[in-house]
Formats: sequence, C-alpha cells, structure tokens
Amino acid sequence: MYNITFDLSDMYQYGSAFYDYLKLRKQYFVDTLHWDIPHNDAVEMDQYDNPLAHYSLVMKDGKVVGGARAMPTTSRWGEHTYMIRDAVAGKLPGIPTGLLQNGMVTPQVWECTRLITADSVDNHADRGRVLSLVMQGVSDIARRHGASELIAIAPVLLVRAMRQLGWPVNRISEPYYGKEDGRCYAVLQMPVEDMRIAAE
Repeated sequence: MYNITFDLSDMYQYGSAFYDYLKLRKQYFVDTLHWDIPHNDAVEMDQYDNPLAHYSLVMKDGKVVGGARAMPTTSRWGEHTYMIRDAVAGKLPGIPTGLLQNGMVTPQVWECTRLITADSVDNHADRGRVLSLVMQGVSDIARRHGASELIAIAPVLLVRAMRQLGWPVNRISEPYYGKEDGRCYAVLQMPVEDMRIAAE
C-alpha cells in the first residue's frame, strides 16, 4: 500500500484514481449509510469537490482502498466555504448549527472530509495502515500549505481508533446523532505537526 496526494490540477497523473475514490464514496456514504447527498448511479460528488480541494488516497494493487478530502478553512467557492462553516451557517441540513460557536477562518487550520476505507480491506491491521496512510497524506498536504491543525466532522469512535494508532485526536464539540445513519458524530481536532511522527 502507498499514498498519493493531488488536487484537480494534477489528478491526471494518477489515471482513474480520483473517479475511483468518488465511486468508493458512493458505495459507502450513499449505498451503505443512506446519506442524502449528490450522486448518480456510479459516484458521489458534492460542492466541496472543487479546485480548492486536495485529496489523499491509498492505493493497493492498482486500486483505491482509502481516501480523504482536505481543504483550507479560508476556502470560498461560490456560495460555499467548507463543510463545518457551512453547517454552522445552517446550509447543510442534518448537521447541527451549534457544533462550534463560529466557523473558523484561518490558513492555520484545514478541514478533512469524506474519510473512507474500502470494505475490501477486511483485517484490523490493514485498516489501521490505510487510515494512517490517508491521514499522513492529509497532514502532508496541510503542512505544505502552512497549516498546523486539522479539523473534521467524524464518528466519535474514530477518536479511539486514531489514538490507538498513535494519532493525537481530540473531540472539540458536543456529539450529535446523524438522522440518516444513527451514528454519533462530533468535530475532531488533530494537530498537524504530531501526525507525521506518529505515522512513521
């Protein structure tokens, strides 16, 4: 397994990896969790998949087995900023507006979204390796752009999983239950400078 990182300007270097990641997202978030998000029969793709987004994917035997999207909290593309800030502004039904007091806007903080591991990765050790490689890639992207912190809306159970892998993750909001899948979510915070050390 290995990690690749790219944005829309250089995704062509990795063949169909970006499209395959969108397919993986559709299979999990739409087909399995039944989220009401933009998709067709093949892929899931939303308003945050724009030229401000960066991607960290994990490849195994030529296939995408994990990935995540990252973007700065300074992002603005049309009417949209980034997911947490738009949720606080009431633009994303299903995500509480009171998660944080306000949506932070600083180049020091990047947001990580659409974190996923393929069902084909079916043992605990390999799933941990995929998660670490994805997050190492996200951390590297954010660091290259001068950021020191990552935030994400993610399942609360991810805190324990990440800490077991050596990643210093903290919950910084009250938890809430997703109406579509019944899972418990919260805003998580991860310092960038510690993450690469933990992954090596």
